[in-house]
Amino acid sequence: MVDITIVYVNYHTKADILASLQSLMDDMRDSAYTAHIIVTDNSQNSDGIKEDLQTNFPSVQYIDPGTNVGFGKGNNIGFIAQPARYYFALNRDTLFPVGGQTIDRIIAYMDAHPKIGCIGPKLINMDGSLQYSCYRFDLPSISIKPLKQIHMDQQWHWVTKHADKLIMKDFDHESTRAVDWVIGGAMVVRHEVVEKIGMFDDAYFMYLEDADWCMRMWEAGWPVYYVHDIVIQHRHERGSAKVPGIVSALFKNKLARIHLHSWMIFLKKWRYTFRYYATK
Repeated sequence: MVDITIVYVNYHTKADILASLQSLMDDMRDSAYTAHIIVTDNSQNSDGIKEDLQTNFPSVQYIDPGTNVGFGKGNNIGFIAQPARYYFALNRDTLFPVGGQTIDRIIAYMDAHPKIGCIGPKLINMDGSLQYSCYRFDLPSISIKPLKQIHMDQQWHWVTKHADKLIMKDFDHESTRAVDWVIGGAMVVRHEVVEKIGMFDDAYFMYLEDADWCMRMWEAGWPVYYVHDIVIQHRHERGSAKVPGIVSALFKNKLARIHLHSWMIFLKKWRYTFRYYATK
């Protein structure tokens, strides 16, 4: 068993993954830990990523699941392929800071806090500004989440109010603390958690599988933490929000429809157990 299995899910994003891999390899140079890196290719090598990995990153394992299985299941396939003490779901549009020794610090933090089930690092935008990456299980806020995804928070004050509560804008992001959930773009989960509750629920093709997993962790007694001094850069394109307007988004944006479907699955699944775990 290696120390950490790191999984990227590719869907026509070869350039992003290759750039992220280079920053990851630089970060892990002279690492004290063992890591196994996997690319699950939901695009069946249509962008030629398999050959580029073989040429530039031969230690990276390439897996073709045969079809587009979605984000959660794509990560699960990678996790299953290589058991590890920690599992790291990592978005393709991430970069590791030069000299940060981020992976070593993640593992050291988890080793030092054995009762924590999952952590999410601080994510920053490409310009260095804060990216909100930890959320509350606030039912009113999650109930209007689809409106935020299509930018209704920029038009209606009441949507802004709930959206700000959801993404914890009132929280000092320069402190480490327990939070209800961290986004799946960069989340590290302990092996014992996976043994107890399983991996991502692949009923979610994409979106809110991270919220679901974190809620299952809390229900099983495994806290989730935001760690402010471990930092990763993340572009975070928000593909489901590219078409403005409710009707236009649902008709013209497939990702918006997928987001809405996941939102409905999440609310239905947890409707009787919805509560705060870490913060109000």
